[in-house]
Formats: sequence, C-alpha cells, structure tokens
Amino acid sequence: MKFKITGKFQVKLTPQEVSFKHNSTLNAGRLNIDKTFEGALSGVSHGEMLSILAGDKKAGGYVAMEVFEGTLEGRAGSFALQHYGKYDSNGQSLVLELVPGSGDGQLVGISGKMHIRIEEKQHFYDFEGEI
Repeated sequence: MKFKITGKFQVKLTPQEVSFKHNSTLNAGRLNIDKTFEGALSGVSHGEMLSILAGDKKAGGYVAMEVFEGTLEGRAGSFALQHYGKYDSNGQSLVLELVPGSGDGQLVGISGKMHIRIEEKQHFYDFEGEI
C-alpha cells in the first residue's frame, strides 16, 4: 500500500549534557526529542539529536534518531526515523528517512521519507512511502 499523508505535530526539545569535550569555538548540543503526531499519522515519538553550530551560529548541522509508536492510517505499529540537517548562508536542507527494517506490528516493511514544514509556529509533516 502506498501512502501520501500530511498532518500536524507538536515537538518538545529538552537540552542534555553533551557527552564529549572539545576546545574549539564550535557549539555542540544534545537534545531529547518528544513529539506528538495528529492526523493520518497518530502517536508519539521519542529520540535524540546531536548538533554542531559554527562559533557565530551562521552555519551548522545536526543528526537525530527517533522512534515513532502509534498508527498510520489505522495500522498500529512503530518505526524509526533518521534525520540529517544542515544550514549555511546558501540555505538549509533536511532529510528524514525511515530506517530500513525498523517497521514493527502492522507497519512491518514500511519505507519512505518525511518532510517537515513550519508555518506560523506550527509544525507539519508531509509523509510518503509504502507498506
């Protein structure tokens, strides 16, 4: 079954202590991620993000992993998402892909990509893939 869905989500980012030390001017960060999804994708996800920002904060990047648990168009299960994001004076890019083989329950075999939009301080997901 192919799907292409959109909906809203709430996100809470909680700062954590960075587990590595460095002496550069870079800003290292670590955050716990907690999300609540609404719409055709309904449930919660939890994960962790690591980021590095340039000393002037005009460029940077992050990676993250999160595990979703809930329903996708009524199918109950879970899956993992992998993030890769970066930005600089040329703009920003963000890739969220399902981790291969991570689907569980009625979501076994799921694959796909998710895009995130922020409009008027509200987070939205655009999610397409196949089960």
